Amino acid sequence: MASNKNVAIIGGGNIGLAIAEGLENSKQYSPENIYLTRRNINLLKDYGERGFKITSDNKTAVKNSDIIVISVQPKQLDELLFEIKELIKSNKHLVISIVSGAGIKVFKEVLGNDIDVVRAMPNTAIAIRESMTCLASDTKTNGSLRVAEEIFSSVGKTLIITEELMIPATALCACGIAFFLRAIRAASQGGIEIGFHSEEALLMAAQTAKGAASLLVDVESHPESEVDKVTTPRGCTISGLNQMEHNGFSSALIKGIVTSAEKAEKLYT
Repeated sequence: MASNKNVAIIGGGNIGLAIAEGLENSKQYSPENIYLTRRNINLLKDYGERGFKITSDNKTAVKNSDIIVISVQPKQLDELLFEIKELIKSNKHLVISIVSGAGIKVFKEVLGNDIDVVRAMPNTAIAIRESMTCLASDTKTNGSLRVAEEIFSSVGKTLIITEELMIPATALCACGIAFFLRAIRAASQGGIEIGFHSEEALLMAAQTAKGAASLLVDVESHPESEVDKVTTPRGCTISGLNQMEHNGFSSALIKGIVTSAEKAEKLYT
């Protein structure tokens, strides 16, 4: 089981810390089995007090861990790989990359072709175990992909995809959470305009969005099937939907996702 192993999260930024939170909240991983690294270790002080092993030394974290989650900025990746390459062992380590735009080939060219590398693209909802994480490997038959699936299934939903779809997954899942948050915020602002206090409107909008998503995920219904249930002839729902479409609601969201995917493709060069 992956939960019996030590995990090093190299790069304790927002997504790295969200992963740490999610692993702890899953109850399958203890803070004392999770290393967190960051150049400014003072920013990890609270995590150290909670039992996580914090350090600014990436080599120490790698040396004492079995699963290496690389969560640094694309521009920092090359320097990191050359820093830790002598410590990565094929008979010990699994490398999981969350670095946008960097293919498995990039890792193997430095670390060696015998090193198991899995690409993962979670989102920040991993902190509350509600992430949508896409996974890809250069082979779907190795045990490492199953280990990665086990890890990320403990903190949300997972989907195994081909590596060529990892950049699109970045736009739809990782960037996408911001798109849906902005949509909820816009809905709450509409609620304020029609008479609700801001905190009431935000609660109502967020819970409504959560319910809508649950209909699709838990019941496996289709969006338009659920839309049809609440649109009646000459009703207020279809009137509102049509007004949003006249102003480019769906088109704007589609264009935003496509634009993010195009940008993600250029993050690591």
